[in-house]
Amino acid sequence: MVDQAEDFILSKLNYQVETRSEKTSIPGKYEIPRVVISEAIVNAVAHRDYTNNGSVQVMLFKDRLEIRNPGSLPLGWTVEKLKQLHTSVPRNLLLAEPMYQAGYIERLGTGTSDMVTNANEVGLVDPVFLQEDTFNVAIYRQGYGADNQVPMEYRPSTDQVPMEYRRSTVEVRNLLKALVGEMSRKEMQMALQLKHEGNFRENYLEPALQENLIQMKFPDSPKHPKQRYLLTEKGEKIVKQL
Repeated sequence: MVDQAEDFILSKLNYQVETRSEKTSIPGKYEIPRVVISEAIVNAVAHRDYTNNGSVQVMLFKDRLEIRNPGSLPLGWTVEKLKQLHTSVPRNLLLAEPMYQAGYIERLGTGTSDMVTNANEVGLVDPVFLQEDTFNVAIYRQGYGADNQVPMEYRPSTDQVPMEYRRSTVEVRNLLKALVGEMSRKEMQMALQLKHEGNFRENYLEPALQENLIQMKFPDSPKHPKQRYLLTEKGEKIVKQL
C-alpha cells in the first residue's frame, strides 16, 4: 500500500532532467523528493489510530500534497518538536517492528526533521504539520508555500506543453524525459524511482507504446530477454519541446 501510494503521487508530479551536454546518463528528480513523500506516508500508516474507523487520506492539489491520518501526537508533544531531533514513540508496536525490519522506518526519530531538510534542499518551504481532529501534513509543491516566500529560481515555470502533445499524460511525458538511448523496462522504472511494476506498465509503458512515442528493439518478440526500449522520431520531438 505504501509503495502504490508513493508511485501514484510521483506519477502526477513533474519529473525534471538537466541537459545532456556533459554526459549521456543524468539523474532526474521530482518536484517533491520521493524521500519526503515516503516519510509522510509511512508515518501516516505506522502511527495512525487503528481504533478509529477513519482512513489515511492522500490528496494532491495544484499547490500541495496533503496526507491526513486519524491519529494524534504523543501526549505533551507539539508540531514544532517534529522539526527537531526527537525520540521515536511508535503508536503501534506490532506494526512498527516489521516496518523497521523491512527498512520503511527508523528508530531514531529523525524522519520528520529529515522531511524538512530534504524539502529545503530542493527549494521547497518547510512541510506544515497540523494537529486537528486528524493529524495532517502539507508538503508544498515547487513555487508554493504557506508564506509564499519561495526563491525565484524555484517558482513554477510558465512554459507550456505544445498543444499537439498535451494529450500525452504526465506519466508518459515523464517516461520520455527519463528514457536515454536504449533502456530496459527495469532501468526506466528505476530511473523514475517507481517500485510497482504493474503501475509502471499500465500507466507509463503501454500508453507510450500505443502513442508511438517509444518502440521496442525487438518488436516481433515482446518478451525477448534482452528487450530494450528507445524513443521514436515522434517521441524525440516531444522530448526536445519538453
